[in-house]
Amino acid sequence: MEKVRVRFAPSPTGELHIGGARTALFNWLFARNRGGSLVLRVDDTDRQRSSRQYLDSIIESMRWLGLDWDEGPLVGGPFAPYVQSERLPIYRQEAEKLLQKGMAYPCFCTAEALAEQKEKFRRMGQPPRYTGNCRNLSEMERELQKAEGRSYVLRLLTPGDGETIVDDIIRGRVSFENRYIDDFIIIRSDGLPTYNFTSTVDDHKMEITHVIRAEEHLSNTPRQLLIAGRLGYDTPLYAHVPMILAPDHSKLSKRHGATAVSEYREMGILPEALVNYLALLGWSPGDDREIVDIEEMTRLFSLERVSKNPAIYDLKKLTWINGHYLRELHIDKVTAYAVPFLAKSGLISAEPGADEEKRLQTVIDLVRDRVKNLCEVADACNYFFIDHFPYDEQGIKEHFQKEGAGEVLKEIAAALEEVEPFEVENIKSALKQLSKKMGLKMAQVNLPLRLAVTGRTMGPDLFEIIALLGKEKVTERLYRACERFCS
Repeated sequence: MEKVRVRFAPSPTGELHIGGARTALFNWLFARNRGGSLVLRVDDTDRQRSSRQYLDSIIESMRWLGLDWDEGPLVGGPFAPYVQSERLPIYRQEAEKLLQKGMAYPCFCTAEALAEQKEKFRRMGQPPRYTGNCRNLSEMERELQKAEGRSYVLRLLTPGDGETIVDDIIRGRVSFENRYIDDFIIIRSDGLPTYNFTSTVDDHKMEITHVIRAEEHLSNTPRQLLIAGRLGYDTPLYAHVPMILAPDHSKLSKRHGATAVSEYREMGILPEALVNYLALLGWSPGDDREIVDIEEMTRLFSLERVSKNPAIYDLKKLTWINGHYLRELHIDKVTAYAVPFLAKSGLISAEPGADEEKRLQTVIDLVRDRVKNLCEVADACNYFFIDHFPYDEQGIKEHFQKEGAGEVLKEIAAALEEVEPFEVENIKSALKQLSKKMGLKMAQVNLPLRLAVTGRTMGPDLFEIIALLGKEKVTERLYRACERFCS
């Protein structure tokens, strides 16, 4: 069986968005499921818009998602270089072959002449296309044009009739009429190759067996097949994955929320959650499960389970999935993810020591059931790290500003000062005894206590909070609340 080789070929003209990340994931899963190789190839022939900063960001986003590659930048491989701007001699050589075969030709048409052609077709109600003005120039005419210093592009000679068939793994048989495919440009006037040309050449040279990419590239496929046919290449199998649409079924854009992987990371989404969510945008594990870890995805993934229908972006589902992973991942991993968010909030140092990290794990484990993302972790546990925090205003009215509230707080503090050792069960027992002694319900003790030590009326287990804060800090906060609000 031929070894599977797939490629992900981002253009470094922007951040890695969720559509690109989903494509990268599907390629990664397919390669891993089939024991094949994933090639990372950089399509940077758009020199004006491409930047090293975007490439670094794309690579960082892929690493954060856990999508490693077998060949490409930082890894190398037998078909290096994997950056298209470093492969220009290869494209020139292949273009020369087409010229020698009479399968391509120089076109000297000016921008003005091409604009007139487009306008003519527009008036006729037809899609604009190149009419082939330079197709039949003699060799002498071409040389004269070059001698005059006229700039030119190279165009591929296309059939003009018949049809080009794409046998797509996901979409089935798709037919394109060749009369709508004009003699398109393969080399621009500045000598740089076009997307369709570089992709076709590189897919062949790098022995790519399957091209898994977004549906928007389906219209490029007949052109790439024509180029491959002219050059005598074997062609890979194609699979075009469905579009990701906004909830209103419009094209997904910034107005619908975050679109770049880096933005989701900043929002406090875990990579495991985003990978899980992306996989379900067009692929099904074969049942109604919405939680599928990467190992299970790899085992179950196949292109036959990818839908041809558009996938609908749903931030609520992603948020729900993220909450699941926050609760279920090992606390060591969740803590490592949370540290930068706590540090950014000024609650801890950027590199906590061993003892601090151990305490962090306990704190985060206590609050993680109640948060939906890592940004919320800092807010959920700030009272463990700072003494001057805001108090719930309604809670102040209900628990601190009624008659006898100060006396209750003082009695709670006195009772807790006697607890030794200061552990959950002993704390709980002491507070139960106090409630009986004062003729109060447990809620009448616990609610003002929680408000005094956390500033909130709701949260994780109160007795675990108190034990973790320690006797000195808890009693200090009780007396402070009494002095501030119960005078």
